[in-house]
Amino acid sequence: MKPIHTLLLLSTTLLFTFNLFAQEPDAEGCKDSPLITRMPGSNIKDCDNKEFEQAEMPVGKDAEGNIINKTFEGEYHYWDMGTREGMSEIQIFRNFETALKQGGFTIVYEASPMIITAHKGNTWYMLESKGSFYYQTILTVKEMKQEVTADASSLSDELNKSGHVAVYGIHFDTGKASILPDSENILGEIAKMLKENSDVKLSVEGHTDNAGAAAANQTLSEKRAQAVVAWLTAHGVEASRLKAKGWGQTKPVADNVAEDGRAKNRRVELVKM
Repeated sequence: MKPIHTLLLLSTTLLFTFNLFAQEPDAEGCKDSPLITRMPGSNIKDCDNKEFEQAEMPVGKDAEGNIINKTFEGEYHYWDMGTREGMSEIQIFRNFETALKQGGFTIVYEASPMIITAHKGNTWYMLESKGSFYYQTILTVKEMKQEVTADASSLSDELNKSGHVAVYGIHFDTGKASILPDSENILGEIAKMLKENSDVKLSVEGHTDNAGAAAANQTLSEKRAQAVVAWLTAHGVEASRLKAKGWGQTKPVADNVAEDGRAKNRRVELVKM
């Protein structure tokens, strides 16, 4: 039988260890990422999970030393983590830096001891260390599932109301005027609208973002507008009711700085003639 003072010492040691790593309960509905563990003794103070969202992350520096940020879109997860007492920013930073490397992630930007951006395939990770707490963002890049579609009736209503309508469901090969198969539903609705409104004549107008040379974007927008006109005439719309026009990057409807703005600028517009 162990002496009483030994048992008391053991009990005190266990209690100290328990208190050192004891953590507050996690925020309701929050749980750890399956990709990376938390720092022992940490708790989740807040979290956010979205089927589709965007996140801006630093991915490097330019020649002048300015930070380059990039916006990613896809499945989004975020954690606000509180740490156990006595932890430092560099302790958190080094732990996650090593864990990411061991997990096969490529680190693309780090500003010790505060920020790390890394990726593995299409999955991007960002750590922001603040000493007594840290933030984690994980985003898996993917296309948004289109759940809202324009139909012939809504296209007609908008044309009657404002004289033009922007169409975002027409997709092309990158840098080309080849229409992708997933565009046929919305093109079919445009054709249906024109057949139901035989007096309507349209200018089909292509627009691009500002990526690349302006002259190339002008040519690309014209060819894409022509491709849409060709599709519609091949599906029963009289060619005399349509004309194609390209505006290139000259008529943006959103800021070209972020990807969501550039996506809005890449569009086909139908304009009543």
